[in-house]
Amino acid sequence: MNRRAFLMLTLSATVLPIVPVRAMEAIHVLKTSSCGCCNAWITHLRKAGFQVTAKDVPMALLNQEKLNAGLTPELSSCHTAGAGGYVIEGHVPAADIQRLLRERPDALGLTVPGMPEGSPGMETGETDPYDVLLFAKGGTTMVYSRYS
Repeated sequence: MNRRAFLMLTLSATVLPIVPVRAMEAIHVLKTSSCGCCNAWITHLRKAGFQVTAKDVPMALLNQEKLNAGLTPELSSCHTAGAGGYVIEGHVPAADIQRLLRERPDALGLTVPGMPEGSPGMETGETDPYDVLLFAKGGTTMVYSRYS
């Protein structure tokens, strides 16, 4: 190995691990074509460093995907995403997704049921308190984060 190759190997081994995991994490979003708040949420995720792909699907297919992912109607919102093997439902803040991917709890994913005012993508000037819920098989939940 020559000196240049050794330096490049050393540099890559010391610099690359500093890159935050979130900058490399991909999120795939399923949404309907008519939902503007979904696009605003995607912008929020991209600003946080996530690589986001999105696919517009008919509402019937989106609802079926929610059921397949283990979401009950009470836990549902307007868009469904996947990241790191987890389901991300609705207007979940990027910081909570980053925490989920860092901690890797035994769960199906995170949800913000409904479309609370003031959540990412729903910034209208009004703010409602809301919870981010960690959900498991069978629909059991626990509060993961609380926003007021």
